[in-house]
Parts: sequence; structure tokens; C-alpha cells
Amino acid sequence: MRILHIDENHPLLIQQLNELGFENNEDYLSSKSEIEEKIAAYNGVVIRSRFKIDKTFIDKASNLKFIGRVGAGLESIDIAYAKTKGIHLFSAPEGNRNAVGEHALGMILSLFNKLNTADRQVRNGLWNREENRGIELDLKTVGIIGYGNMGRAFARKLRGFDVEVICYDIKEDVENSDATQVSLEEFFEKTDVLSLHTPWTSLTDKMINTTFINKFKKPFWFINTARGKSVVTKDLVEALQSGKILGAGLDVLEYEKSSFENLFTSENEMPEPLKQLLQLDNVILSPHIAGWTVESKEKLAQTIVNKIKAEFC
Repeated sequence: MRILHIDENHPLLIQQLNELGFENNEDYLSSKSEIEEKIAAYNGVVIRSRFKIDKTFIDKASNLKFIGRVGAGLESIDIAYAKTKGIHLFSAPEGNRNAVGEHALGMILSLFNKLNTADRQVRNGLWNREENRGIELDLKTVGIIGYGNMGRAFARKLRGFDVEVICYDIKEDVENSDATQVSLEEFFEKTDVLSLHTPWTSLTDKMINTTFINKFKKPFWFINTARGKSVVTKDLVEALQSGKILGAGLDVLEYEKSSFENLFTSENEMPEPLKQLLQLDNVILSPHIAGWTVESKEKLAQTIVNKIKAEFC
């Protein structure tokens, strides 16, 4: 079987696939149309997020047996159409779930203890102790939406705290010893900290909006290490300004390109809601790196190798 790699990943991926007898070719620079001209010669393609694998691409890939995405989600692939062609789809949420869980926890603790604000002030010669008095995570209720690989990993990181962990998921019976599954009504009533761990789908697109936010009975803290387009930034900013949301840790933003490699979807001027978001002291931002650790790079690649091996060797 011939495999084309169109995004650079950990070297173990190609090394181990070579050892398993696959022929591996790399092309990290050609455009989507250029890749389409030669994809029929390949049985497998390994991607991250450089471009979408749409119907046009799949029709050109007449001999494709699998697509492996070295990442957690498959939203860059036309999943339904690929399945009609009998193409196996592999992703690797197991590879970076631990990194995401640690990142989400780090954001909560940084927000609660005002670490970013305090750091900036000290660097500017200010020593404001009372102004930077923090709060403790213990005795809070942490609500997780989406209790799959990422949500479970985050819940596991909370074991050392005296917190109640609840979860909501569209699937039934997902709870385990780390979190109790509840109804949406109970979720809205109890949550002090909301952490989002859902894929980007038609159900989650723009899910975190004013209507959704106002259903929570208490002001709450918000963490998003999932997908930026699940949040309406304008509505989030309004909730942060009003105090309905006490603070936010955002690893992803609504305005990211679909490749996740750049912030904006176009070269247009920065959107006004983003300008406002950047001015808020109760917001921590990171550039889509929650699952982006030295260890996860290796684990993501290894997961894809293992899945290809299990199916085709």
C-alpha cells in the first residue's frame, strides 16, 4: 500500500509504517489541486489540517482505503461521503487528551489566582497583593460538556481537588468514577466552572451564545479547549462585561482559519468582538496549543500507526 503524507508529523510515523511494509511519500508544499492530480496513485493519506478533504478530493482519490488524521477531530473531512466510498477514517484523540486536560486545569488555576494580571503588574513595578487575591477551586462544581476522550481526561485531572464534577453529553450512560452525568437542567443549576470538550458539528456550532449562557443559574467561569466556532464571541464578551461569565480561558477562537494554523479566516480587519475580548483582564488566551505538547506529538503519531496496523496488517 502507498501512503501520501501531506502534513509533517513526528518521524516515528513514517519510520514505523516503513517497517510495516508501507510505501510512504511526503508532500508538504503542493496545493490541494496539485495533490488531487496524483492522489489516485495512493491507498492512504495522512493529514493534520492543511486543507479540507472534501467530495472533490475523495472523488479524485479513487484507490483510497483510509485517511488518517493526526489530531483529535475529523471535521476537516467529509465524513459521510468518505464512508459511502468505504474509506476508513482514523483520528487520534487518545494521543493528546492528557495534554488538553492539563491545559484546561492550568487555565482555571491561572484565572482563579489572577496569575497573568499579577505577572504583568510585577513586571511593571507594581506590588498589588489585595487586588490580586485569588479564589480556590475546592468546593466548586465543575461542569463538563462533552464527555469523550478530552472531557474524561480533564475530569481525571480534577481528582486531587475537593470538587463536584458533573458532565452533560448527547450520549447516555457516559459517566464514570470521575464525573456524574446529569440533565441539562441540573447542569445549568449547579455549574461554577464550565469546560467545553465537544467536536465542532452542526449541533455545537455557535452553541455558546447569549441564550445558552443565560440559562446558567449562577455566574460562572468558562474554559474552551475544544473548537472556537462553538462560541459566539460577541455574546461571550457581553457576558464577561456584565459579570455573567466571571472569566474565560480560551485556547481556541471563533476567527481561526480552518487549518488552525492562523487566527483569521480572511485578511480583513480584526473583528470588533475580538478587539474587545483582547482588552479584558479576566481572559486568558493561547493559540490552539492545549493538545500541543512534546509528548502528545509522539503519542498522536503512534496512535495513527497503531490504528493503520490494526486494520491493514
